[in-house]
Amino acid sequence: MDTDEVAALIESEIEDSEATISHPRGVHDEDHLAAVVVSPAFEGKSLVQQHQLVYDALGEHMTTDIHALELKTYTPEEYEN
Repeated sequence: MDTDEVAALIESEIEDSEATISHPRGVHDEDHLAAVVVSPAFEGKSLVQQHQLVYDALGEHMTTDIHALELKTYTPEEYEN
């Protein structure tokens, strides 16, 4: 699964989200990814709840196509700061 596909999947499942997907530095495996996801849907949610929203958006891809995901989530206000 390429980075654009992962971003599109997250953005389609989490309202008003913007996802930036890359490969972590020093890692060249296709199934190891890093994600920055910004969405107002994260407001009022704990970090665990925010990450769960992303994992839910990725569904079975987390067990079949993505081996590891370095994840950072922000509300729009947090991201601007």
